[in-house]
Amino acid sequence: MVSTIKKNPTPPGITIWVLVTLLWGTVFYWTSIFMLQLASFWLGEGPFDPSRSEQWQVYGIQVVVLILFALVAMLVKNLIEPGGQKQIERWQNISEGKGEKIFVSFAGSLATSFFFTALTAVVFLASSGMFGIEVRFTVPVVLLAALFNIAVGIAASLVVGFVFLIGKVGRKKG
Repeated sequence: MVSTIKKNPTPPGITIWVLVTLLWGTVFYWTSIFMLQLASFWLGEGPFDPSRSEQWQVYGIQVVVLILFALVAMLVKNLIEPGGQKQIERWQNISEGKGEKIFVSFAGSLATSFFFTALTAVVFLASSGMFGIEVRFTVPVVLLAALFNIAVGIAASLVVGFVFLIGKVGRKKG
């Protein structure tokens, strides 16, 4: 039987950083819009109701921001931990069945869902003049929307965990 684990594993490259950031950034962009609408309504702060075309226009800016964010995050990670040994060890632990079983990267999901809500609000605010979109967010609206979006982060963590279980990722060999 041939092992699927490389003898000298390497940390993820630019492609992985960008694709993963775009994946989660996109998921949380759309859920953040919904949560910002909900929080605006719930707190009575005025409507936040961009049209579909406005959402797609802002999404174009969001994609650029996400790519830049991925590149900066990768650069910072490589400066802090050259060689990415902790990340490599984490992957090896998961492949050997020593990782999380159901909630995959639970803390990361919480932080990511919270961060991307704030990022979505900032991108909407920054691009509102460019696209003529009326956007007014208060800090409480953004914080409440981010808290609401944590539920999505928990759900995402569960979905990835179930995919790992079904795909038998991280099961002990032998």
